[in-house]
Amino acid sequence: MEFENIKLEIFPEVYEPAEDSFLLAKYAKTLNGDVLEIGCGCGIASLACAKSNSKNSVLGVDINPKAVSNSAHNAALNKIKNALFIQSNLFSNVNGKFDAIMFNPPYLPTTKKEKLKDNLNYAFDGGKTGRETTDIFISSVKSFLKPHGVVLQVESSLAGIEKTMNRFSSLGFKTKILEQEKFFFEKLAIISAKL
Repeated sequence: MEFENIKLEIFPEVYEPAEDSFLLAKYAKTLNGDVLEIGCGCGIASLACAKSNSKNSVLGVDINPKAVSNSAHNAALNKIKNALFIQSNLFSNVNGKFDAIMFNPPYLPTTKKEKLKDNLNYAFDGGKTGRETTDIFISSVKSFLKPHGVVLQVESSLAGIEKTMNRFSSLGFKTKILEQEKFFFEKLAIISAKL
């Protein structure tokens, strides 16, 4: 697969980039400075950000160890040296503060019966309401942002675009929707939340 001159190989048990990934990667290229991506998957958004500005320093993390290996592999494949990838459950292994943080959360409402048996489950399973991981992320993100930092987050109408914007607003962020795409069964939005 290729995205804007970035070659991507997708490992088994790693989320294959889809519309949500492409939406985040498109806006990842607008970010500057120290940038963190939570849930890097195959690395598409982190690598788009790193390639767009050689002065950027990008850290991509994922709970799925196969995704971390996949992202590092794709960085080497594209000779991108300003992106590093480590395993982390959200912010568990993250230190420091960032100019920007991006996240494409698992947002599908998921019952116990619908859970997948392998690492790929992390990419989809948003708990009963689709908001389980999103709400934990939003409640923690502020302490990892520099002053005037920005969060870019993908959200689906299945998990509640307005709910996500309201959660950010309640924590003092200024929010706006940068772009929305309508699909057969859902609407996807990329939300900017600035301190």
